[in-house]
Amino acid sequence: QVQLVESGGGLVQAGGSLRLSCVASGDTITIITMGWYRQPPGKERELVATFTTGGTTHYANSAQGRFTISGGIGQSTTSLQTDNLKPEDTAVYFCTARSRNSRFWGPGTQVTVSS
Repeated sequence: QVQLVESGGGLVQAGGSLRLSCVASGDTITIITMGWYRQPPGKERELVATFTTGGTTHYANSAQGRFTISGGIGQSTTSLQTDNLKPEDTAVYFCTARSRNSRFWGPGTQVTVSS
């Protein structure tokens, strides 16, 4: 099992920035990808950004150019720098990690962007 804990959410005005962080513990040696999803109010959970053990990153179109994922699977950490935030970025942001057979989720951190 892998446990994930996020931090760094909060309330910010449109155009502002937040840095989200996530730390993994437990069977971290099994992790092959880490990343971030988000769930806006009343909507389904959606991909934001991920990276793999090989360093390959992937961004959702909504995040491209404004969000930057960083971290290292060897360090069992990941961060998401969110810049130029928009009201539509308001959501609960979840850290996720995947092993060969399972996906793990953190409890989430709320990001609220005011207009």
